[in-house]
Amino acid sequence: MALSRRQLVGGAAAAVTAAATTATTATTATATTATGFTAPAPPRPPYPSLWAEYLDAPYTHPQIPYVGSAGAHGGAARLPRPPVVANALSYGADPDGAADSAPAVNRALAAAGERGGGTVLLPPGTYRIDDYLRIGDSGVVLRGAGSGRTTLVAGRSLTELIGPYGSRYGGDKSAWSWAGGLIWLSPRARHASLLAAIRERAWPFEGWTGNRRDEWTTLTTVRPARRGDRTVTVDDPAGLRRGRLVLLRLADDAGHTLLEHMAGGGPGPEAYTWDDKTKLTSYVPYEWPVRITRVEGRRVHLERPLPLDVRPEWDPRLVSGVTPLTGSGVVGLTLEAPPLPQAPHLLDRGYNGVTFQCAYDCWAEDVVVRHVDNGFGLVAASACTLRRTRVEGRGSHHPYFCREGAHDNLVEDFRVAARTVPAPSGTQLHGINVEGLSSHNVWSRGVMEMGTFDTHRGMPFANVRTEITVENNGRHGGDASAGPLYGARFAHWNVTVTNGRAGLVKLDTVAPYSATVGISEVREFDQTDVPDFPGELHARLEAYGAPGAVRPRNLYEAQRRFRRS
Repeated sequence: MALSRRQLVGGAAAAVTAAATTATTATTATATTATGFTAPAPPRPPYPSLWAEYLDAPYTHPQIPYVGSAGAHGGAARLPRPPVVANALSYGADPDGAADSAPAVNRALAAAGERGGGTVLLPPGTYRIDDYLRIGDSGVVLRGAGSGRTTLVAGRSLTELIGPYGSRYGGDKSAWSWAGGLIWLSPRARHASLLAAIRERAWPFEGWTGNRRDEWTTLTTVRPARRGDRTVTVDDPAGLRRGRLVLLRLADDAGHTLLEHMAGGGPGPEAYTWDDKTKLTSYVPYEWPVRITRVEGRRVHLERPLPLDVRPEWDPRLVSGVTPLTGSGVVGLTLEAPPLPQAPHLLDRGYNGVTFQCAYDCWAEDVVVRHVDNGFGLVAASACTLRRTRVEGRGSHHPYFCREGAHDNLVEDFRVAARTVPAPSGTQLHGINVEGLSSHNVWSRGVMEMGTFDTHRGMPFANVRTEITVENNGRHGGDASAGPLYGARFAHWNVTVTNGRAGLVKLDTVAPYSATVGISEVREFDQTDVPDFPGELHARLEAYGAPGAVRPRNLYEAQRRFRRS
């Protein structure tokens, strides 16, 4: 049962009081053992003052973002199970792995789309796929018999299947190092345009408004509003209706005040040089997909609270972009690539796992990827859930990548397994990645036997990593032209660091207006970052050295229990 704000505030206040009492009496409270030795009583769990403060301003707190509705269908615990409309065996899939099953599975997925959606079953077995699998229609779910019973064995990379994919920012980098999947969920028309651009070597933008970011239509302009508001006033509601998915589009001004706002504002961001950060400025306008829940005259109610202020100098509009993919998923299977040595850094061939692109309210559940170059991708994807996913095998470049304006996604109960072979020279390991102005994404209840909390510049903001154990041995990347590592309101909450490395987990000295709560005691070594912004960062550090004991244990789940009274 969801608790009201009053119940949570009252509980938090009592918890903080109890913690303070414990702290003052810990030196005098005792317990007598059978031998007569008097020992101090164990301290109670710490309740950070930040949590009580957050409950007083849950949608506008300066350091902690509201992420309680992240994930598909508002973070629903039970995801949809569309009725079965096709069995891949009926289309010629071979569960013994002798023949290539990719054409049969793709035919079954396409047939489900033509029927308006539904589940395609992939019964127990081992299926060879010599092509990648495409889910391009809304409401289509590929369901195996479980990650331990249905296995797809991939034989060819995306470079072989589609062709080389270069970086739109130049150089000889392979964009398959951060894009595409051997199971690729993307709207049919958008996917076709992406492939055409790649084959023409006209390296595209990858998001909601087309290869050149010009495929959008204004629905209405928006009046000023504040971060955390759930309603906006529009000038023309004629094109709006309940259930419609729209994009809130915010352009920057000449003084880059939108970017400053994403960084928390104040003297540090105002003094920062933005103009020469050409990769970062290419990510603007900021595009935030959101579903309309109600229209009352010119008042429009939104599924989630606004992630930023809406100011007239940013030309705020609700626009339509490409047709989204919604309600689709992948469930209950393992995808295995050939166990080839990991490629040199940024030269990945595209043996990638599952990628969601221009997708909303989509999901993966009980899915394992093995021996992949890159594991699970969220590319301009929003409100998607990855649940009980695992990356394992010979080691990967990005086990999880979240980029190109991906927002409000949830990755929970995840695992990055230790590599089974040593890393070849010249390769790179990142971890749970976020970049490119991506915001309000959550990584929750994870075990990382390798990797790090990778922030690849591009100033992502308002992301949460909570209740995670990490062997913090990866490194972040990111070009200098991509600008700051962090915007405002990153929150790392209840993180156990098994090797004591601070980098990218302890944020109080590098991230503006952010919070590090309940992490292990750590120290700087290896890759050490300096703050991008001068002056006071307004970052917070609480319950340091107390992972596992801090309450609430999980910031996302605590916010899920919160609701407006």
